[in-house]
Amino acid sequence: MTLVVDALSCARGGVPILTGVGFALAPGEGLVLRGPNGSGKTTLLRALAGLTPPVAGRIDAPEDAIAYAGHADGLKAQLSVAENLTFWAGVFGGRDISAAVEGFDLAGLLDRRAGNLSAGQKRRLSLARLLVTGRPIWCLDEPTVSLDTQNVARFGAAVRGHLDAGGIAVIATHIDLGLEDVQSLDITPFIARTERQSADPFLSGGAL
Repeated sequence: MTLVVDALSCARGGVPILTGVGFALAPGEGLVLRGPNGSGKTTLLRALAGLTPPVAGRIDAPEDAIAYAGHADGLKAQLSVAENLTFWAGVFGGRDISAAVEGFDLAGLLDRRAGNLSAGQKRRLSLARLLVTGRPIWCLDEPTVSLDTQNVARFGAAVRGHLDAGGIAVIATHIDLGLEDVQSLDITPFIARTERQSADPFLSGGAL
């Protein structure tokens, strides 16, 4: 199981964002995407997850192998923490939520309605869903938003465990997750230069 990205070009709203992106990840390998805000990290992750069709290039990964976590928590507010995890486990053909509960310290919140959680608690629940998907490739867009220092470390440990088990992770983040052996890719050189960007000094820095 590998993830191979070759000569990938992406657009958003018909505007070219990235061009010529390439990398390859084997089991146990992770990649942190670097670049200024608006440089295209989210667009790239959405393309990898199959949410936005690429303009050109190829993405080679096993079918139904990728789990995506974006900016939205994507929780069912009327359900409890336990019910949310159980629902998502069922979607992916599983039932056991114990690893997700332990990994993100949710035991004391299982009966709490998701809609009544704090922002940080919602984020922990959202990320915990990764552990019930059973999918080997994680694509994560600024996953530590709303997390305190302790829970950033908890999330880093979850990623470390995923990689140690042979998983793959592609993460857009400005936070140090303590993953020393994870690769880094600055996507700034891949920003598409359109005529509009060339004419506008504000956009030329990748502000799209």
